[in-house]
Parts: sequence; structure tokens; C-alpha cells
Amino acid sequence: MRYSSPVDGFRLAYDRVGSGSPVVLLHGWPGDRTDYRVLAPLLTDSAEVVVPDLRGFGQSDKHVAEPEDAYSGAAQARGVAGLIEELGLGPCVIAGYDVGSFVAQTVAKLRPDLVRALVVSPPLPGAGKRVLTADATREFWYPAFHRLELAGQLIDGKPEAVRAYLRHFWSHWSGPNYVVDETRLDHLVSVYSPPGAFVASIAWYRTTSSPVPAYVAETTPKAAERVRIPTTVLWQEYDPIFPTQWSDRLDEFFADVTLERLAGVGHYTPLEAPTQFASAIKKRLAAPARAGE
Repeated sequence: MRYSSPVDGFRLAYDRVGSGSPVVLLHGWPGDRTDYRVLAPLLTDSAEVVVPDLRGFGQSDKHVAEPEDAYSGAAQARGVAGLIEELGLGPCVIAGYDVGSFVAQTVAKLRPDLVRALVVSPPLPGAGKRVLTADATREFWYPAFHRLELAGQLIDGKPEAVRAYLRHFWSHWSGPNYVVDETRLDHLVSVYSPPGAFVASIAWYRTTSSPVPAYVAETTPKAAERVRIPTTVLWQEYDPIFPTQWSDRLDEFFADVTLERLAGVGHYTPLEAPTQFASAIKKRLAAPARAGE
């Protein structure tokens, strides 16, 4: 494990393995860079793989600051872009799911010069106000809860509360064939339980980048403003918070997008479908680079 130079005062902890074309893997909530412990070794024969903890997660820096300034999508993207530049990785393939997917897409919008291709699972744009339907609101209760000070009071710094809370999401969001790994849960409890760590991890949800307000405020871009980075979307069959029918508008937001459906898979793409995820990344690595790269 190494640390990046600070961006906005935040260092990112990261692992760097393999050799070849560069790939950056971005984790989700409630996880950390070990979300890719199975997938990363599948790439190291042909790629240089960098796996950071996003700011506020894992072993990366956590600071008390205004969440919108420190933990928004744009702020997280600045940290990832800084790491890519520091390590001389760009343009690289960026892959991610959950929060990591949103951050990857944000880097592609703000710094397309650093991105060769995207390989991402939800969240993806296109849900719009469907996020306010009865079925969706039953699943999306947690972003509103995370905005409350009560969330920290009940969970932060309390290992057993952290374990129970994380177990709920790892059980409920995963597919029917996934069994929660107790050793993995032990690790996540160890990094989410120190005082301030849980609150830092949910600071993301206290910004406009949080999924519900982001979807409600969503507008369809003009054709010239679509993400032009070649993008592979891996959409899981059994993700309860991002149903497959929400994949119907990807062409309105991406100029060059390929949709692959993952049968039998839940929310945790890197752990539930590591082979398919690695294969999609390798396809993007094998594709000709865009002009100017």
C-alpha cells in the first residue's frame, strides 16, 4: 500500500500491481479497495492495475470538512485525476461500481484527456424521477438516513452497530448466489469502525452527488454534450436499487456505449462477477486507442 500526494488535503491509499496498459479500479459503498481483491489478479498479466481507496474510505485520509466541498463527485474525481497524473497513467481505463462508477463517469466528463475507456456498473444516468416511484423509495431510504446526524450517533465508532448495518447491505444488495464472506465483513468492520470513519464514508450522501437528488435533478444533455469516452456498462440482473429497466436511456447520455447484462448477479459486480468484469476491461484494453492518445 502507498499514498498519493494530497489533493485538497486528502491523500489516497492505493495498491499498484502488474504491468502493461494502465487500469484504475474504483470501489463502492460500503466497501473499500479490497472490493477488487479477486478481480485485480485477473488483469495483472496484461495491465498495470491501480486500486485506490476513495477519500473518506479505507486507509485514505478522512477530514472534518463541509461535505459538499470535500466529498462531492467533483471532489472525489479531482482526487482520482490527481492520482492518475501523479503516477503517469493517463489515458487509462477506469472501472468502477456504485460510488466508484459515479466517480469514474465524473472523471471522464471533467478530464477526458486522462480516460481511455470506462467499464462501469450502476449508478448510470437515465433513471430520472423514476427514483421517486414507490418501489424505488422502498430501496432508497438510506441516502436520506445518511443525511441525518442520527446516523452517526447510532453507528459511528460502534463496531457491532457497524457490523449489523454493513451486513444488511451486503446481504440485501447481493445476488441469490452470493454468500457474505465473514472474513471480508471483519475487514470492513475494522476500517469502518474507528471514530469518524463511518461518518466519513457517508459524507458522499450528504452532497448533491447522492443518488436520489442527482437523479431528480437529472436533465438530458444535448448530443454534443454526451460522454464521448467509449463506455461498457455491466448491468446486474439482481441489483435491487438499480433495476434493469433503468438501462433504457443510456444512449441519451453516452455517445459510444455498450450494454452487457449480468445474469444472476447482484450489486457487487467485482466480487459477484469478477471474470465478466475483467473480460470487459480487457476488451477495452485491446480496442484501438482514440486518435491523439
